[in-house]
Order: sequence, then structure tokens, then C-alpha cells
Amino acid sequence: MTALRLAEGPARFLTDLYVTFWLPGLVLTAALVVKLPSILKLWRDPLLRAVGGLLLFACAVFAFAAPGTIAWTNRVTGVPNIAAPWVYTLITALSACWLLLVVHWRNGPTGHREKTRRATRWVVRLYAAVVVALWVLFALADVPVERVRDLDTYYAGTPFMREEIVLYLLAQAVSCSITTWLVWNWIRTDGLDAWLRWGLRFLGVGFATNLLFSAAKFTAVVARWTGHDLDWLNTNIAPSAACIAATLVAIGFIVPHVGQYLRERWLVRRRHRDLGPLARLMRTVAGRREPLALRATAEMRLIRRETYIRDALLQLSRFLDEDLRARAHDAALALGHDPGQAQALAAAVTIMDAVEVLAAEGPDAEVLGAQVRNAGGNERHSVDGDGGTGEADTSYLLTEIRAVSAALRHTEEITAVRTHAAAPAESMSAHE
Repeated sequence: MTALRLAEGPARFLTDLYVTFWLPGLVLTAALVVKLPSILKLWRDPLLRAVGGLLLFACAVFAFAAPGTIAWTNRVTGVPNIAAPWVYTLITALSACWLLLVVHWRNGPTGHREKTRRATRWVVRLYAAVVVALWVLFALADVPVERVRDLDTYYAGTPFMREEIVLYLLAQAVSCSITTWLVWNWIRTDGLDAWLRWGLRFLGVGFATNLLFSAAKFTAVVARWTGHDLDWLNTNIAPSAACIAATLVAIGFIVPHVGQYLRERWLVRRRHRDLGPLARLMRTVAGRREPLALRATAEMRLIRRETYIRDALLQLSRFLDEDLRARAHDAALALGHDPGQAQALAAAVTIMDAVEVLAAEGPDAEVLGAQVRNAGGNERHSVDGDGGTGEADTSYLLTEIRAVSAALRHTEEITAVRTHAAAPAESMSAHE
């Protein structure tokens, strides 16, 4: 008995502080804030409406189920225990939203539309009937003594109130069981995004934990029917289980969005970092560093770096040697590189050679600019073997700057390609 009281102590302390009510409420509110822009923007999407309804009803459940709010509701309305059918109604509506969410989520916006509509109508009608029955049973029950924490067990044997308690618990347990089963089946399907799969895992564990809430409530109620006192399951374990379940469900909704956002941020920063070698090489061409804005977003910094590189490549275009690029490509293939890597290495060798030629000639920037403008942005020229000019294809350089920049990191490979690419030209010069 002493051990039982010690076990009950922390749970009772948390209940007294209402942690089991406001903590999940805060997490659910955070999830609702994260989802709200999408819900408002795409309100016609039934899936988003189900998500919005689920989060809204979940927040309302924990707001109105707190002992302080229950006492306030009873006092304002002047009806003893009127908060009971109201909280039961919110729990029932939340249970319906669980089912609607999974129905629309699994079938998708274009799949099994008629089947989805039938399932939606069935869920709405069934749970609406449960809500009506809850209020009718409460009107018929005699519950004059206000019970803020233990109403379910205190009135477990009262006619009509007994049936009401069993009805809302059954509706909640059935919905939770079906939702848990469908979510865990869905997790095992192939082709799911990693973040979505993790979100579904949190949802599955959260819904499964909700079954502990129902089990604790049912056990306490049945114990009252048989003359036993297990009210601590109702007043301590059930609220704690609901707190954990709601927190996990909220995290399940937040994880895919936060994960997607972090992945996008990481990809943008990674692309910006990958372009570093090529940007540094282009400083000789541009004659200055790329513009730096400390307060600029990651996307803006990436756009500025890409623009800086492409502008410099356009200035460099008249020094690009297409024959060298062809020889470098063949040399890279001969060295065992795959076609994509060979193309990037050949472009890197060509750009490095053009930068060296530009540094040796030291042309005036205004002359270069005039030549680029006269070319109209459509024709780029390169020095040919006789000192004349020929058209150079810069489309690959302008569109695949990330691959070229990545190739610049492998100095040993570039050196090997340049050596092999220069060998035929040196042999030709020796024969001549």
C-alpha cells in the first residue's frame, strides 16, 4: 500500500499543477499554428480540414477537461456537471476527426473518391448520433453533486450517466483502435518520404497510447461496478496517458513540416557551399569578390553566388577553348570516369585554362564587357588553334555550375585530365 501511494505521488502532483492538461495543449497549439497557413490557403482540401479539425478539437479537449475549466463551466451555466457532456462531445468529435483524417490521408486527393465520400458520411452520421445520445442521456441522468476530477467513477453506477460514460469511452476506443491499425499498416508501405514515415510513427504511438486512456477509464469504471476502488486509474493514469498521447500526436504532425523545412534549408546551404570553389576561381575574372549581405536569406545568398558565377563565365566565354574541352572529355573517359563526371572535369579544365589565359593577357574590363554585349548573350567565342575565334557552347557551364564546382575540388583528377589532354597537342607540335 505504501509503494502504491509513492507511485501515485508524482502523478498526483502533476495533476494538481494541471501539467497533464496545459502541456499537451501547448504542443497541440504549436502544431495547429504550423499547419494553419496551409489549412487556410487550401481550405477546400478535405484532408487539411480533417487535420485542422483534429488539432482544434484536441486543443479544446485539454482546455475544457482541466479541473479549473470544468468548475468554471459548471459555475457559469449554473448546471451541476454540465461540463461532462460537453467534454464528452469534444472527445467524440476528436475521435471522428481521427477516422476522417486517416480516410482522406490514405486515399489521397484523387483516389477512391466515392469510397472516401461514403466513409466520410458514415463516420459523420455515426458520431453525430453518439453526440446527440450523450446529451439525451445526460438530460435523463440525476447528477446533482459536482465532481471535477472523478465524475466517471463517482457516477459509474448511476442510471443513464452510466450508459453515457460507457458510450463515449466506446466511441473513443473504437476510433482509436481503427486509426492505430490503419496508421501502422500505412507505415509499412513503400515509397513514403522519410520525414512522413517518422511523423506517422509518432502518430501511431500516440493513437496507441490513447488506448491506455480508454483502458484505464474502463478498468476504473468496471471496478466500481464490482465494488472495488481503482479510482486512481481514472484520476491519475488516464490523464497522464492522454497527455503523452496528445503530445506524440502533435509531434507527429509537426515532424514532417519541420523536417521538410530543415531539409530544404540544408539543401540550399549545401548548394551554396558546393559552389564555393568555382566562385573563388571566378574572382580573377570578375576582379572582385561576390557581394556579401549578412542579413540576406540563405536563398538570396545562393542566388547571388549563382549570378556572380554566371556573369563571370559570360565574361570568360571568349577565352574558352572548345578543342581543349573535347580533348579533356576524351581524356577523362579514358581515365575511367563516368560520362557525367568526365563532362564536369572537362569543363573545369577548360575554365581553368581560360582563367590562366585571361590572367596572362590582362584585358581591360570595359573591352570585355563590350565584347559580351556585342555578342548579344547568344554567341560566345573561344580562341582556336590559329589564334582566331570560334563559337563556344557555354550552355553546359551556365546550367551545371554545381557539377563543375564539385569537380574543382578534385585537384589530382583535374591535373591528370589536363596532362592527358595536353599530350596529343604536344605530340602534334613535336611532329611539326
